[in-house]
Amino acid sequence: MGDVVRMHFTTADYVIFTLLLVASAGIGLFYAFSGGRQRTTQEFLMADRSMSCLPVSLSLLATFQSAVAILGAPSEVYTFGTQYWFLGCSYFLGLLIPAHVFIPILYRLRLSSAYEYLELRFNKTVRICGTVTFIFQMVIYMGVVLYAPCLALNAVTGFDLWGAVLAMGLVCTLYTALGGLKAVIWTDVFQTVVMFAGQLAVIVVGANQAGGMAEVWRKAVNGSRISGLDLNPDPLERHTFWTLGVGGVFLMLALYGVNQAQVQRYLSARTEKEAVMSCYVVFPCQQIVLCLGCLMGLVMFARYGEDSPLDKGYVKTNDQMVLYFVMDVFKDLPGLAGLFVACLFSGALSTISSAFNSLATVTMEDLIKPYFPNMTEAKATLLSKGLAFVYGLVCLAMAYIASKMGSVLQAAFSIFGMVGGPLLGLFCLGMFFPWANSTGAVVGLVAGLAMAFWIGIGSFVMRMPDSLPALNATDLPLFGNMTTAAVTTLVTATKAKLRPSGVEALYSLSYMWYSAHNSTTVVVVGLIVSLLTGPMKEKDLTPGTVFPVMGTLLFFLPERYKEKLCCVTPLSTPQKSKEIDAQPYQMAKKDGNGAALCKEDTVTEDKELESDRAQTEDEDLEARVALPLCQLRGHTVEETAF
Repeated sequence: MGDVVRMHFTTADYVIFTLLLVASAGIGLFYAFSGGRQRTTQEFLMADRSMSCLPVSLSLLATFQSAVAILGAPSEVYTFGTQYWFLGCSYFLGLLIPAHVFIPILYRLRLSSAYEYLELRFNKTVRICGTVTFIFQMVIYMGVVLYAPCLALNAVTGFDLWGAVLAMGLVCTLYTALGGLKAVIWTDVFQTVVMFAGQLAVIVVGANQAGGMAEVWRKAVNGSRISGLDLNPDPLERHTFWTLGVGGVFLMLALYGVNQAQVQRYLSARTEKEAVMSCYVVFPCQQIVLCLGCLMGLVMFARYGEDSPLDKGYVKTNDQMVLYFVMDVFKDLPGLAGLFVACLFSGALSTISSAFNSLATVTMEDLIKPYFPNMTEAKATLLSKGLAFVYGLVCLAMAYIASKMGSVLQAAFSIFGMVGGPLLGLFCLGMFFPWANSTGAVVGLVAGLAMAFWIGIGSFVMRMPDSLPALNATDLPLFGNMTTAAVTTLVTATKAKLRPSGVEALYSLSYMWYSAHNSTTVVVVGLIVSLLTGPMKEKDLTPGTVFPVMGTLLFFLPERYKEKLCCVTPLSTPQKSKEIDAQPYQMAKKDGNGAALCKEDTVTEDKELESDRAQTEDEDLEARVALPLCQLRGHTVEETAF
């Protein structure tokens, strides 16, 4: 086996790569010095709740598509075939449920942090548990997501490792800390376009060099890389239709339903309708991204066949293989390799900037504001910017730690994933089960996290005797960046293994089922503990925090049981937010119990006061002048009818 082959960048490649960083920083500076100039926390953290559907949806897509996914999906398809494409089936439910369950509840409560919901539904303890879990998850993750693509780039092209890490980390910190969520969303839009352009360029040029798309397809069929529908129900199988199509739904829900980085984008939309529409717009975009990843893998196969650069020893890991392929395809076309690297770094930048902004938001809203309620708006905004900057520096420190971890990098990715499932379970417990109480929520979350770490670390240790590569994108969840993940070292197709039993079977669970397994653990344990410690009573629930599904499902139960389970009346969410327009956000007012009075509630109260006043005026007039009522009331008839 030869040494790792290095190909070098041309001046044009460096110019294109630099342009990406300059444009991203420019967008951030534009929003720092235009509009409201990021003077309020609402503008800095929530983009003034003024974003339209298209930028929100492209930002959701960019956050989902990390550098690891851009490198991981093609090498997965090259090695194992197109079975991975069936993940697209999970996008249907994975986006419909957030659009029609999670968004309506969270948007109508007018929150800034998704974890505010946990206080409204349970109590402050549950909120802080959720927030701390999220911060732990993101801090570990963002350093790795910054370091991994830089390491691959350095190995294949000799591109300076720490130069790339520092350039990306500092540019990202700059535009996130100065331009706020508006800058993050609009840079995501720009970076999404760059990602599409980079992947398309590779596919078009690569397919052309291989003899056209028909030839690529023919070679893939002959090489058994076009997979049929695998309906094997075994949950230990790494990728089957069930693990991808059903397990993937839970992965999607953990990402698009309850992750602060994504929820923040919904909440920045002008109206609830635009937030829901953004979910629908993401759907076809995700399918296109998935198809591009699969096509790139097939073009790689058409070029190298079974004789991969990895086998020849040109590269050491699968993610390096994708970069080697790109440099190989573009060796006579200066500038295009730079475009793909810009595409790769766009994936990393969009992920990291979302992490900074969402971390600053939850720290501000959940850990600082509740304890300093009298803080001035100017001071709060300055502190939010400071937090975004500090998290940027923490990210660089985590990237340095990641560089010292070697093969444990895989464990760092899986820690991110271990936390996504339990957090999804916590939100589901609150939204769908009215009788769940705060004790059940905390015990359920702890049980879910314990189960997640047990399985995750167990599977990692069990596979340790196998030779572990330094970092391999295909070993990490290809699904994207902000999803539940798992430690999965690729078991080659040739390695026949006996079916594990007992605890080993649990450790061998496909990583696609992790989210479903861990969220179910939270719900089951949470419900049992809630029923043992005294279920929550309907009168104690904050209006609008429960999705009215249990009352409908348990229609066959006698009334007294329904009453015990808090399902006698459907717990309807607050009135639809038709009145809520794109005016600057009005803070949800909280009464002594922490219940949220949404903007529409205060509007309703004002209308009722007006109509009462109008009625008394009418009665006085009636007493004085005997004229037909309809002549006197004029415009107040509609108001009193209200």
